[in-house]
Amino acid sequence: MLAYFTDFALFSLFVIGLTATMGVIANGIGSGLFGGKERAKYYQQSVNTQKGWNRVKRK
Repeated sequence: MLAYFTDFALFSLFVIGLTATMGVIANGIGSGLFGGKERAKYYQQSVNTQKGWNRVKRK
């Protein structure tokens, strides 16, 4: 019975991990192929928002 639950847990983790990985890969491919001119839209918005902000100094 312990072997069944172990197999079930490992298989569940594998399926969840595979699904998450496929989502990230599909998003990357989709934005690369179909992003067009708006590929860097959110990055540019972040850069524009942060203009004039003071840099955090590291010790």
